Parts: sequence; C-alpha cells; structure tokens
Amino acid sequence: MLLSELEERERRFKLALRTGIPILLLVGLIAYIVFLKEGALHFTTENYLLLGAVIFISVYFIYFLLEQDAEETLLDHATHGFNQKAFERKLKHSGSKTIALLTIDNLYLIDENYGAQETNRLLYHVIHRLDQILHEHDFGNNTLIGRRFGAGFLIAIDKKSDDLASVLRRFVADNRSINGIDISYRYTLMAYNNEDLEKTINYLKDALNAPEKREENKGSHEGKKIQDVDSLIKLEKEISSAIEAKKLSFMFRPLQKTSNDRIDAYEVSVKLQTDTSGKILPRVFLPIVNRLGLGREYDFAIMYHMVKLLPLTDEYISLAFNISPFSMRNKEFQDRLFSLLEESKVSASRLIVELYERKVHHDLSAYFQTLGYLRSKGLRIAIDNFGSSDASMEYMKHFRFDMVQFDREYTIKLDNKATHEMLHSLVSMSKNLGIATVAKWVDDDTQKSKLKALGIEYIQGFGVGKALSEKELIDRYN
Repeated sequence: MLLSELEERERRFKLALRTGIPILLLVGLIAYIVFLKEGALHFTTENYLLLGAVIFISVYFIYFLLEQDAEETLLDHATHGFNQKAFERKLKHSGSKTIALLTIDNLYLIDENYGAQETNRLLYHVIHRLDQILHEHDFGNNTLIGRRFGAGFLIAIDKKSDDLASVLRRFVADNRSINGIDISYRYTLMAYNNEDLEKTINYLKDALNAPEKREENKGSHEGKKIQDVDSLIKLEKEISSAIEAKKLSFMFRPLQKTSNDRIDAYEVSVKLQTDTSGKILPRVFLPIVNRLGLGREYDFAIMYHMVKLLPLTDEYISLAFNISPFSMRNKEFQDRLFSLLEESKVSASRLIVELYERKVHHDLSAYFQTLGYLRSKGLRIAIDNFGSSDASMEYMKHFRFDMVQFDREYTIKLDNKATHEMLHSLVSMSKNLGIATVAKWVDDDTQKSKLKALGIEYIQGFGVGKALSEKELIDRYN
C-alpha cells in the first residue's frame, strides 16, 4: 500500500473520532438532562426545540467536518498518491535528499482514444507499479510519490543516490505498455536541499523540457551528473546577469550553394558568456531564460547584434538565426525590430529568421497574418528542423516560406531508402512551391553528391567549412 494511502486512512480515522465522540457525548448528555434525569419522558415545546437544536448542531458539525475532509485530503483522486499540495507539505518535513519528475508524454492521446475512465485506471497502475519497484530496491517507507497535475509524477527519496536513476530506467523499460496501452515517458532528477521546492520543481521542468530530453527513447539520466538546487540557483543568477549585460558569443556556420559552391549565407549559433561558468549552450540557458520572462529581451539582443553586424560585411552576405515564435508574434517586439532596421539602413532581406515550433499554433489565421507582415517588410522566414514535428507540414499547407532547413535525421540517414525517398519528395515539393532548401550536418563528399543529386540548394556542415568567429567573418567579408 502507498504511503499516501496509509496516511490518508490514518487521517480519516482521526477525523471520524473527532467527529463522532463529541456528537455522541453531546447527544447523550442532552438526552440524560431532558428525558432521563426526572425519571419520566415529557414531550413539551421546550424539549422539542432543544431536540431540534441538538439535531441541527450535529448535522452542521458533521457537514463542516466533511467539508474540511475534502479540503485537507492527502490523496489524488485518480492515482491515490499524494496530491501536489500534500506532497509539498510532506516534503518540507521529510528530509528527502533526491527528487525526481516523471511524465507521461502521450497522456492527452491516451485520454482522447481510451476515455477518462481508462486513463485514470492507467494512472493508478503507473503510480502503484512505481511504488512497488522503489520498495523492491529498498528505498524505504519514507519514499514520497505524488501527482503533479495531469501527466506528471513527483518522487522524493531520503537517500543521495544515483540508484534512483537506474530504477527509473528499469521502470520505464518494464512499463512501456500497461493494460494494452502504449506509454511514452520522460523523467529527470536532482539533489534536493529541502529549502525551495518551487524552484526545484521549475529546475526539474527545465531539465525535462531540454531538447535532448525530448528525443525519442531518451530520458534516462545515464552518464549525467545529478545537479543540486544550490548550483542551479547560482547558474540562474549568472544567466540572468549575462542576459541583462547582453554577453552573447556568436559563431557563424557557412551555407554553401550546391549550384556554384558559393557561400552567401551563414547560420548563427549563440552561446551565453558568463563570468564563472564560461560559455553556456542554448539548451541549458534557454529554459531558464524563458521561465524568467527574458525571452524577448534575449531575442532582441540577437536581432540587434545581427543588424549592427551586417553593414560590416559584403552586401551579398545574409545571416540566418533562430528567434522564438513567441517573440515574433509580439507587436512590441516587431515595432522595435523595424525601427532598428529603419535606423540602420540595413536591407531586411539579409536577415533570415528561423522559426521552429513543435506544435501547431492554435490560431493559424492570425499567425500567418503576422508572418505575412514580417515578409512584407522584407524579412525572409525559414522553418528550422523541418520534418521533425507535426507543425512543419501544417504550416507548409498555408504559408509559403522562403526557406526550409531539413531535420538532421534526413541527412545522417541518407543511406536508408525510406529516408531518401521522403527527402526526395520534400525537396520536390519545396521546389515546386519556390522555397529554398537546406540540408545540415553534411560531413563528407558522399553526402554532398547525394544531396546535390536530390536537388538540395544549400548544404552546411564540416564538409562545407568550419564555423567562423565574428572577427573572422568581418575580416573575410569586409
């Protein structure tokens, strides 16, 4: 039985005693005074009023305690694990040293296809199997398991141990299907300092949503050091300070035209320069930047730097860089951008904005109006990692982009017949729509010749040339 179920049973028993004993004493005392003390039973108006008052007080008291019971319950209705509020209260006094977050990625699909009842049964089995495997590995009776809204489960143990990672790996491997339903999991874990739970949960979510965690069959912490909250708080402060000071480090990867081997565009990669942690990759700092609400400030810092850099290079050179779709949809961001372009006299067509969305935006009509407005101002719009999400094809149906950059899987798996044919179809479709095509991760001449035969217009990778620093770019094209 789950610790949460044991504690909920104990809580309800205590509540029943608190409810029942006072009421029984009250009823007994009044019955004795009114009916038994004088030795005879008298039904007077006064006695009727007194009896009615006793019944009203008793019912009201019971109703009040039932309301309290509902508000103070420890259990999540579907899983019988701790609900999030109860989990947080228990964790503060538990002495737990490691905390983990496990999610079911495809829960919304399960709910759509199997219904609420089967979904709740599935969640119940997941948490009980998780509890069973933790007990099998002697994690003790103080292990806390709670549900964090929807598809998330929080786990806390009172040991500092990498063993939890191996247990979660085994759990995921053994429970990919429950009750005939296929399940997709992700999880992450870190050391817990028993001080700031909300920050800890935010850091867990950041780690869980990092790009590498979203890759298929990933989510095992294998070979990865478990971080503690103190170090992440320190990192968060460093990142915030670096964004405020606009300490960005840029590298420029050449895009080569397959028709004439000319390089006329560069894709920009960004790192954040901090005082003590050195250069930090986007997959580390972007989740923190977005959670702190600094996303638009970060994106504009990139845009500002590119606009100021372009006049220092030859006019045929364009720069492609990733900007969050959330920033590009923002009217204030757009106004700042076009004011900057007007002041600098830089042709907007030299800027290629790469957008990458995993899910289709809920209001496509308004979104495409925004993209159309950006293109009307001269900006070129590209889809990055094309073919890696459902959003890619949906957007292509409704908007003619200037460029598509194919997901790396198409390049590194060119020898696979199915991959080759799919890429061939996508390139043909793009050509017919007048959209430039880019293949990245091109490392050798064999790949180059195959991609050229397929009709790819631009290639990028070690087979084209090494990335340039900002100084090297200016020296070469000024």
